[in-house]
Amino acid sequence: MAAKIRKGDKVVLLTGRDKGRTGEVIEVRPDDDRVLVRGINMVKRHQKQTAQQEGGIISKESPVHLSNVAIADPKDGKPTRVGFKFVGAGDDRKKVRIAKRSGVEIDG
Repeated sequence: MAAKIRKGDKVVLLTGRDKGRTGEVIEVRPDDDRVLVRGINMVKRHQKQTAQQEGGIISKESPVHLSNVAIADPKDGKPTRVGFKFVGAGDDRKKVRIAKRSGVEIDG
């Protein structure tokens, strides 16, 4: 099945500490059903000093389960489900994602 959430999408968090906040998907991990969202679900980690990085406590994003995020509708920014439709005719048909809420294409 085609991916409903992809890298670069604007998503809204549906549950948890950051509920209602929006962010951009940095990475999708389909094997774990998780996504990394920029600036969301931040955790503190103790980092050992290396030649490339300095040590100390750093903040980084933690993965969020796919069921806890929804695509932001391109029209109004509210959470929406994702559907698919085919655009074009014959051999030029292309499968595109649409927002169920407004019917607008998510990717062109």
